[in-house]
Amino acid sequence: MAPSSKSVTEMKILVTGTSGFIGCRLAQILTELGHEVVATGRSANSVETDRVRSLEKLGIRVIEGSLLEPGFAANLVGKCDAVIHLAAAQHEGNVPDAYFREVNVEGTRALMNAAVNAGVRRFVYGSTIGIYGSARNGELDESSPPHPENIYGQTKYEAEQVVLQHASKLEICIARISETFGPGDFRLLKLFRAIDRGTFPMLGSGENLRQVIYVDDLARGLLLAAEHPAAVGQTFVFAGNEVMTTNAMVAQIAAALGKRPSRLRIPVWPFRWAAAVCETIFRPLGLQPPLTQRRLDFFTKSFVFSTAKYASLLGFAPRTKFSDGAAITAQWYRENGLL
Repeated sequence: MAPSSKSVTEMKILVTGTSGFIGCRLAQILTELGHEVVATGRSANSVETDRVRSLEKLGIRVIEGSLLEPGFAANLVGKCDAVIHLAAAQHEGNVPDAYFREVNVEGTRALMNAAVNAGVRRFVYGSTIGIYGSARNGELDESSPPHPENIYGQTKYEAEQVVLQHASKLEICIARISETFGPGDFRLLKLFRAIDRGTFPMLGSGENLRQVIYVDDLARGLLLAAEHPAAVGQTFVFAGNEVMTTNAMVAQIAAALGKRPSRLRIPVWPFRWAAAVCETIFRPLGLQPPLTQRRLDFFTKSFVFSTAKYASLLGFAPRTKFSDGAAITAQWYRENGLL
């Protein structure tokens, strides 16, 4: 789904994490809208390498390296009007907590300092709804207290504080990103595949609530965070408009695939136990556990968010219904031989 209109002012924008799903699509959309994109990311696997190549085919050079390398961040931000910082340690289960803190907190600090020194106008930090932790009763919003439950959420929240500490030196905005889906997403590919093959088991009741956002809608929101005057100094939760159960999500994906959802249901607790054992055994050995407790959050955690703030201040509204986005995503998977 292509962007509908150009931005009011073309900018030079640094996007970090462009070898990731969101960063890659954001870089594409910004370029289509006429912005000059400085892209950086790290290719740690074949999927990330393919994303980098796809950007290079569009004329977007991806500069690989670490924000913690001396001088690297400074070289990236020169003459940039804005930074959208999405790079992060996220799903690694085979590294110590110190790695998350180094990448997510100290990497953000290095980039922020470089942006200040270079005279960057605005810094948008891509955070996560994971800072809210467990499921909570009722609707959450930007003022709800954080309660991160894992090292990823903890370090993303710590990085938010680093960004806020620089609010007097440049314009800042924090974007807490909900579950994001769309073409190019490999996180939900396993779910689509299992539903397509009729082998998907629902763990637990499937009645936990979720509020996902289509990647192109999120990209529009992040651009507004980078250019809208009302975004300065604000924190926004970027989530979709639809609240659905996991059961409803699976049913809509099945419909997009022309399949019937499986009726197989399995209790969650044996998988919780297995995940804890896997993490205990594999992580000290520096190996990625085959199952983690964070992966099981898909079946257990509920998040419902107010969208009033981004609607009122930014005039933003997601355009893509989940059913439509699921159909587009399924088509992309098929066209790329993934289903």
